[in-house]
Amino acid sequence: MIALAGLVLASGVLIRGYQNFKPPPPTVCGTPNGPPVTSPRVKLDDGRHLAYKEIGVPKEVAAYKVILVHGIDSSKDLYLPLPQEMLEELGIYVLTFDRAGYGESDPNPKRSLKSDTFDIQELADKLDIGPKFYLIGISIGSYTTWGCLRYLPHRLAGVALVVPLTNFWWPSFPPKLAADAFCKSSAKSQRRLQIAHHLPSLLHWWMNQKMELDPSVFSRRDIGTLKSMAQVSIPNKDKVRQQGLYESIFRDMKIGFGKWEFDPMELSNPFPNGGNTSVHLWQGGEDNLVPRELQRYLANKLPWINYHEVPDGGHLIIHEGVLCEAIFRTLLLGEKPSL
Repeated sequence: MIALAGLVLASGVLIRGYQNFKPPPPTVCGTPNGPPVTSPRVKLDDGRHLAYKEIGVPKEVAAYKVILVHGIDSSKDLYLPLPQEMLEELGIYVLTFDRAGYGESDPNPKRSLKSDTFDIQELADKLDIGPKFYLIGISIGSYTTWGCLRYLPHRLAGVALVVPLTNFWWPSFPPKLAADAFCKSSAKSQRRLQIAHHLPSLLHWWMNQKMELDPSVFSRRDIGTLKSMAQVSIPNKDKVRQQGLYESIFRDMKIGFGKWEFDPMELSNPFPNGGNTSVHLWQGGEDNLVPRELQRYLANKLPWINYHEVPDGGHLIIHEGVLCEAIFRTLLLGEKPSL
């Protein structure tokens, strides 16, 4: 009887443990128990939907067509301080979209770096963007930008990587450089990234225990930017995670810091013939999330990347009016930024 009771108790512990490790099912938009669909969406060939937003001039008359990829815990409605007058003057069309599992875009149970990359191509084709487009990737969302440089260079008119993710386990990083940069992050961040890379099946359980935000990740300049953003009404902020943390933030971490199928530092110049096409990387000198040492090394390994470091900039430079406009003007017009 004691042995049987012990077995029952052990079984209960295992069941509760399994329930803690196993992510809950997503609350998919448009389903009977899910949030409503309020944004325009396109239906992909595999049946999933991507929600999108268009700003600037109509794409039919645009001189420049830009697809912008949001970062972690964000969406198509991210704060983008671009004056409408500038968009109209230069003829800029900007397409933002909710990446899979974010906002009102359907989750993708098979989501990967490659699938997210080809979501961009299919979105462009469904909306008749044309054979080429400019691409801007922000923070962890830049893994799809690297994916486009690897798999879809023929579709790109130019690229900007803004405070892009660096994966400490990319093979081309010298081990000591990567280790030193890794050790500069907080102990909590280190454990989180190690689990995402080495034990991704445990990430849901770990993040549910440790999901508090470390305020030290924001630089002095970031804090000022956050205060400015707090004065602006940003729509649909409550919808970013509405389909589940696992399908949005946790999958981002598993992909971004997981094992990649290619090393960005082994990519060839996507625009060997030059012309007006170019690749730009923007980094904040005081970014506490993305180590500038790794970005500098990467840019040195890939001399076809135009590297721009904002000396006292943090991780939120895309949300600063002057810098946001500079990022667009440098990419589209080839202007030399004043930093």
